[in-house]
Amino acid sequence: MKYNGPKIKISRKLGFAVTPKSRKYLDKKPAPPGQHGASKKRAKLSDYAKQLLEKQRLRMQYNLHERQMTNYIAKAARIQGNKVDILVQLLEQRLDSLVFRSGLARSMYAARQYVRHGHVTINGKKVDMPAYAVQPNDVIAVREKSRKVEAIQEAIRSAAPPPYLDLSKADYSVKFLYLPTREEVPVVCEVPLVIEYYSR
Repeated sequence: MKYNGPKIKISRKLGFAVTPKSRKYLDKKPAPPGQHGASKKRAKLSDYAKQLLEKQRLRMQYNLHERQMTNYIAKAARIQGNKVDILVQLLEQRLDSLVFRSGLARSMYAARQYVRHGHVTINGKKVDMPAYAVQPNDVIAVREKSRKVEAIQEAIRSAAPPPYLDLSKADYSVKFLYLPTREEVPVVCEVPLVIEYYSR
């Protein structure tokens, strides 16, 4: 799903910046949108409402359709191990996730667009599927002719990737070193609540 709605409004609703532009607006207006958004007397969320909110947060951070998220939950359930780590690993293996996380793009939406438009390669081969599952030791790179794109140059100058990614700014490439744990992934979400939501 490519979300085309108002990014600042959804950022205020979910409590985190989904794009760099929305971050500065959150500093000025951190309260949820709407007439009563800034009210101090906010109704206490039920357990279901908390689970729903966290599910929406996770979906928005990876820009996923509900059906896609359901499929990832089902896939994680079939794999032995810590379900929280497994779910996050499956989401982080997405090509658009790693393009964003590495700093080759300034937002998940930009990362998806770069992949769709053929700006990105894996191990030297062009891949235009945002959901492509990248494997450890794969190398993601920006195509030679795409390195002149100003937005990509601007993004990589300020890139600060997490430890499971090895970025080479000179080559516009990043190596996926290993599957990360939940603690290593900078995602704003209580993932156990998301799993609880789908296990109802």
